[in-house]
Parts: sequence; structure tokens; C-alpha cells
Amino acid sequence: MGPAKLQLKGLRMIDSQPSDLFQPGDLLNNTYRIEMLLGRGGTSDVYKARSEISGNLVAIKVLKQELSGNEDFTVLMAREENIREIRHDAVVRYSENHRTPDGHIYLLMDYIDGPGLDKKLKQGPMSADDLLTVCRRVSEGLQAAHSRNIVHRDLSPDNIILRNGEPAQAVIIDFGIAKDTNPGAETIVGNEFAGKYSYAAPEQMAGLTDARSDIYSLGALLLANFRGKSPSLGDNPMEVVENKKLPLNTDGLPQPLKLIIERMCEPDPDKRLQSASAVLEFLDNPIADGDAKIDAPIEPPAPDVDDATIIVPTTARATSTVKKEPENAAPQKVKPKKRSAPLVLGLLLLLLTAAGIGGSITGAFDGLFGPTYPAAEPFTLIVEKKRSGHSRAVGNVPSPETEEALKQFVDQTELTLASGDINKNWANDVLAVIEPLEPLLEWRLAVSNNQARLTGITNDAALAADLNNRFGNGMPGNLEGVAEITFVLPSLPLSEVRSVTEGLEDCGPLRVFPAKAVGGFGPEEPIVITGRIAGPESRIQIFDALRKISGERKITVDTEVLNPSLCVVEQFLPNAPSGDIVVEFRVGGEDKANPSGRFFVGENPIIDVVLPSGMTSGYLTVSILDVSGNVFHLLPNISRQDNAIADLRAGATGQFPIRVAYDLAESAQTGGIAFRVDDSTLGKSRILVLHSAEPLFDGMRPTSESAVGFAEALKESAARDAGLVLSMDSKILITAEP
Repeated sequence: MGPAKLQLKGLRMIDSQPSDLFQPGDLLNNTYRIEMLLGRGGTSDVYKARSEISGNLVAIKVLKQELSGNEDFTVLMAREENIREIRHDAVVRYSENHRTPDGHIYLLMDYIDGPGLDKKLKQGPMSADDLLTVCRRVSEGLQAAHSRNIVHRDLSPDNIILRNGEPAQAVIIDFGIAKDTNPGAETIVGNEFAGKYSYAAPEQMAGLTDARSDIYSLGALLLANFRGKSPSLGDNPMEVVENKKLPLNTDGLPQPLKLIIERMCEPDPDKRLQSASAVLEFLDNPIADGDAKIDAPIEPPAPDVDDATIIVPTTARATSTVKKEPENAAPQKVKPKKRSAPLVLGLLLLLLTAAGIGGSITGAFDGLFGPTYPAAEPFTLIVEKKRSGHSRAVGNVPSPETEEALKQFVDQTELTLASGDINKNWANDVLAVIEPLEPLLEWRLAVSNNQARLTGITNDAALAADLNNRFGNGMPGNLEGVAEITFVLPSLPLSEVRSVTEGLEDCGPLRVFPAKAVGGFGPEEPIVITGRIAGPESRIQIFDALRKISGERKITVDTEVLNPSLCVVEQFLPNAPSGDIVVEFRVGGEDKANPSGRFFVGENPIIDVVLPSGMTSGYLTVSILDVSGNVFHLLPNISRQDNAIADLRAGATGQFPIRVAYDLAESAQTGGIAFRVDDSTLGKSRILVLHSAEPLFDGMRPTSESAVGFAEALKESAARDAGLVLSMDSKILITAEP
């Protein structure tokens, strides 16, 4: 098969299976002829195809069948399509999304011919010169992406392909979890780090990502490829988190590679090179940035670490290939006896010829010799059953009887009566192959003339052994070809996954996707965990615990990192839908909008709560759950007790903003609550907005209280207030060093 030509995260070139949406030879959208499967991922598969109009090769990324109806994942594909606005040779070009008639969503992109840096990593160390060339090329691509506020977020060796094997033609691929940092934009897959952590920037472990995170990841993968090994981060979650805070070990690297990696991989994002443009400037004049020795010795490879993001199902495959000489493929010619009356024989031949012409025209001899059908070359037939249960037969058959027989095995047929270069028992041989396949999870029989290929999948080891024994000596009759019956691991019960996640919930419930009622997870089905956690080490604990039971399924822990104080309150919050209330931030003293919600030490956050036009009655409760473990009740409180929406609106209609945290100068005049960020405790705070039919709690809460005290109040009032809460909305406010 050769090296993988295109790799997206979690994908590599593998053999086709009957369950694959497209098979080699399929024609997609009357334009793209599928040539091979390049790889399978947690949410999508990638195929190599060729345009029958232009002849150009393309890669086609197809959303998995079970996810095509899920809006979150269709948004993923639509957002990835938007990255086509990045126009640079170092960034894979996307085309557009399409949908097949039966609802499958696929995305067209460039086909990149060349090895990935992950393959180069397995082959051993790369030279410093080649890696500096890769650094320049990838930085140019990142510069183009970052200029459009697109951050990759998952740069790693498997996401960089060397077109034609040339470092100077490196291409960044797989923006599947890229983040649009434009104000108000959402991320493609959650809002946190979701995947391997060997190349992630330290701030990503806490859910913070910007363009500087891509700079760190690029430097880390350059270091790995120089050593020929992925970095070693420790044996447990706490070690991983702590090691991420330390500088990377660059001992033994030659200059200027050593210096630029150190500058790109500063643990503190404020101290590293701040942009791709800065990296390029450094590459142009590296010595000016500091004293550098040019020829330092090379250090031996560092220990490896299992990133555990590429998952391939465990299989046990038995293959038999047998070629047989056709038996009785054509009737033997019988030597005629000599006649003593050649004239009589001539007359008989003349009569038979005339009768034959007439019988052929009228069809009178069809019952004797059989009808004559148009020739098909090659004479092909595909019969298959998908794991969904859908089955079909498409292609050529030699008789109506064969067509009727096939209908007993499939629920859809698209068959054409034809003649061809097939043996006389072809139909019976094909039916003999199909007959025992019904118990398989899925199967596919492809026949061309007398050549056949059978593939099938089962999670019953005994059944796999039986069928492999049955076809161990080759196909039935005169068929020649290959039989591959693959045993796969049985489904992983949903209950087992939930038993793991429930034991690790430290900030409210963790949700498992897809949340099936029965069946569990198939051998190649991804496990996605969402929810909130108390710290970055919790994500690693969840990931590692699931990896012990998941076989080789892909795991994505897409969780929001809060903090222990916020999580104390989280578990007692009411279960209520969103009310479409918007929380907006501004910077005090500057009257400037701050959509990111990030405020630096010394700044004054202004907080406005914007009610939708249809929200005209009920009561509003607004609190801020501070990173330090305190809760401030912004509305109502002792100095502002009226929280009736009708009174707050005072007759105003439409969308209506309510200021709950003020500019410092405005607070001095009105007495409203105002804040200034100090450096005592930095991190995430949560703005919580509850809309209720009646006032909540038993009396007025103090303006400030501990998170534990507020959690107890929520717990005590849960039974009384649960039916009163109409909606709940929230937004995160982040405080940080400038």
C-alpha cells in the first residue's frame, strides 16, 4: 500500500471494510471516483478519490454515519470548511461541504502526497537543517491562519505532511478542532483541549489557548523529531501537569535550533515568542537574539510516551487465497460421425440454419437455449450488508432466476440481466458464498467475472473460525479469490464507561457521548466525555482510566476546567434550560467591549446582563462565583433588593441590558458593586444568571458569602425552588497577569 499520503489526526491508511461508507470504485456525486481509504478517525473517515472531470486527486473527509444527524458534529464540518479562507501553500486547502442523497456529509480537501512527521519520527532523528526548514515553512502557514484569527490547537507530528518528502514543502493539516478567536466565535470541538498532551502548551492543560499555544506545539514537535522520540511527561496526571510547567530539555541540540526551540517553548506564554511572525524574524537573525554556539553535540533519544490518540480496532484476521482451474467451464466438442449422404446433410443444415434464424427472431428457442442478453465486460456483482442492517445487490446477473434468488438475501436490488465471461455454475457458486453470511455484523462480496473477494466482520469468535474454515480451501465451485472474515472486539457496554466516569466526577456530572440506551460502543466507535472538572489533572485521570477499558477506541475528554470552589456549587445548581440571556463584559475606565471575558491585574470588569425581548416577567438572580472561593450576589443584594424583571425594565421593550457590576467611577456615585482585579488569586470565575417565577431562597442572601455556604443554601432550597427556576445561563470570567 505504501506510505500514508494524507493523515488527519487519528487517521492512517488501512484496508477497506464492508462497513465503510464508500468502497474503491464508488462514484461520489457523479464526479469523484473513490480509489482507497486513507484512514479512520473518531468522528470521520478520509478517502483518496479522483475527479473524473479534471483528473485531479482529492481527499474526502466523511462524517461518520452515526454522527451525521448530530448538530454538534455537523457544525464541526461546517466550521472546518470555513478554514478554506486561509490561502497558503503550507496550509491544506479545503473546498466545501456536500451531502449525499442519503444524508452523509463530506468535505473536499487537497490530497497531500508525502509522509507525515509522525512517520519521520518513527524512522529516527531528523537533521537540524531540515527541522529549521520545517519550522520556517510551518510558521508561514501559521502566520496566514493566525492573521484570520484561526488557532490550530493540536499541532503535532501527525498533523504536518511533507509534500513529496520535502521539508520545504511542509503542509499543516487537520484543523478539525481549530478555534476561531474572533469575538463571539465558538470552538469546533468544545472549548477545551481535547486530545494528546505531549505537544500541548502548558496553558492548554487549563483550557486556555491562543496563537502562542501553536508556537509552543511547533517547537515541541521539532524537538521530538530531532531526538526521534516523543517527550516523556511522567507516569501519573500530577506529574504530567507539573512537568508541563518546566522548560523542555534541549541539552545537546545544535544552535540555532536549540535557541529557537527554547524561545518557542517557554512555559509562560508571555515569555515565549509571541507570534509566527516573531518566529520568522528570529529565523532570519537568530544569533542577534542571544549568544549561541553553533555546533553542540547531539543528545541520545529521550524516552517515548504514548500519546494514545490514534486508535485502530484489535482484529484477528484469517485470509485464504486459492486459485482453481475452471471445471467444465465450457462443454466439450463432440466429433460428428461421417455420413454417406452429404447431400442430405447439406439440406438438413440449410433447413436448420433457416429455422434457427426464425427462432432467434421470434424467441421460439429461448426455452431450449436460453435468452441472449447484452454482454457485460467485466461481469460484476456486489452484494453487501451494512452494520445498520441495510443490504443490497448491485450489478449483473445471468438470469431472472438468479435475480429472484438474490432478493431472498437483500432488501434492495439494482440488477441488470447480462451475459459475460463467467462459468456455467456462476450463479450457484455466488449463492453458495452468500448463504452462510447472514449472522455476520456486516459483509461484502465483490465479484468480477470469475474472481471474487469476500470480506466480513463479526464479534463472535466461533463464527469467524467456522466461516474461515468453510472458505479455507477457496471459494465454492469455479470462483477464484480471497475470503477475509475478521473478528473484532465486542461492544463496550455504556454502563462500564459510566461506572468509570461516575467515580471521577469532581465538578458535577460527566456526560458520555453517544449516550446509547443499549448496545454500547463498537470496536471503532469513539468515546467522548463532556462536562466540567475541578482541575487539569482530572482530565488526565479520566483519559487514563477510560484507556484501560476502551481497548483501542479513540477517547476524547472534552471538559471545561473550573476550580474546586466553583465545583462545590456546581453539583447543587438547578437543572434548567438556557433562557438566552447574554452576559456581556466591558473594561471599566475605557468603555471598551471585552468579548473574551479575560481581564488583567488592575483592570475593572463591567458586567451587563442582556435580557431577550420575550423575557418580561419573573425574577432575576445574578451571582459571581469567584475564583478565590467566594460568591458575590450582584442581584438582588442588600443595597439593590428589587429584582423583579418588570420593575427593572420599567416599561422598556425589546432586548434589555441590566448592569450588575459597575465602572469604579460610576460605583462611587451610585453605590453599585464594582471590582478591580488583583494578583492574589487568578483564574476562572463564573457569572450565574437564574430566571425564576418567584424570588429564590428563604430571604435575602448576604452580598458576599463562601462557596460552601452558597452550596448549602442551594441544597436546602433545591426542593422548594426547583419548580420555580425557569432558566439558567452562565459565562466564565478569566483573570490573569498582563
